[in-house]
Amino acid sequence: MPRLALTSAMVIAAIFPSPADAALPAPVKAMIDAAIASGNKQDVLAVVKIAKATNPDDLAEIDAIMTTYNAKQAKLAEAAVREKQEAGFFENWKGQGELGGFRSTGNTRNLGLGGGVKLVKDAVKWRLNVQARADYERNSGKTTRDQLSATIEPNYKFDKKLYAYGLAQFERDRFQGFSARYTLSGGLGYELVKTKDVRLAIKAGPAIRITNFSAGDSKSSLAGLVGIDFDWKISDSLKFSQDAGGTYASDAQGFTSTVAVISSDNTSLTATSALDAKLLGSLSARFSYAIEHETNPPAGRIKTDTISRASLVYDF
Repeated sequence: MPRLALTSAMVIAAIFPSPADAALPAPVKAMIDAAIASGNKQDVLAVVKIAKATNPDDLAEIDAIMTTYNAKQAKLAEAAVREKQEAGFFENWKGQGELGGFRSTGNTRNLGLGGGVKLVKDAVKWRLNVQARADYERNSGKTTRDQLSATIEPNYKFDKKLYAYGLAQFERDRFQGFSARYTLSGGLGYELVKTKDVRLAIKAGPAIRITNFSAGDSKSSLAGLVGIDFDWKISDSLKFSQDAGGTYASDAQGFTSTVAVISSDNTSLTATSALDAKLLGSLSARFSYAIEHETNPPAGRIKTDTISRASLVYDF
């Protein structure tokens, strides 16, 4: 080919590239890059799907971008697992502190102050949950509510959804009729739904409960523990949670199997609904409503207590 003709062909190819040589349009590439920078995998997949549908001549370049993205994600996942494996016991803890006021109804009807703390260590094969809460109120110079609870719950993960749990819990609430109540339990838990925005988990297992009543007597019971945990991230600044559970207890001298759950003489039920709204950084406002129900409380006690809370929550 003459030199002049060859040069002309190169100029034309540069100005009018063929479909096979066309580069991915800059706005489309910028959109994919922005989705990747967001850190949300679902957004990346959605943007890439649209990009492929609207730019069929650039599938090879889009696939190359995704290959690089997937390789980086795999390396980050490996690094995260390695970090958990190498971390010491006092490393990689996450927590939450809460402080605010509440209004109670039931065995007491007053305003009071309450606070709590939650700690979670999530390792590769196990997880440890620790939480404690205290509520206190006085009326006319007298203490009308003095409630304390503390729970330790280790989990062993069989896979991403199934886990075994152990639980040790201490409670004190003189106005519900007991000076101390201890619960030991172990069983299985399963995460029915686990996505970026929604989590639904259940757990159940046998338990032993020892109650020291305010009147001075005590009781040991075989029990069955059931729990439900629902979390929904409505938006980046709003989260709803619903936690419900119960311990169904029978006379320890009566049954030694799960029949005790069916033939229980007392049922303790708790259910808490909460709405968290982000305020600034790690600080959030929480509004919650809790129901505590005993089917067979000590003499002179009301079966149901409710607590409405408004508090500040700090994540650390």
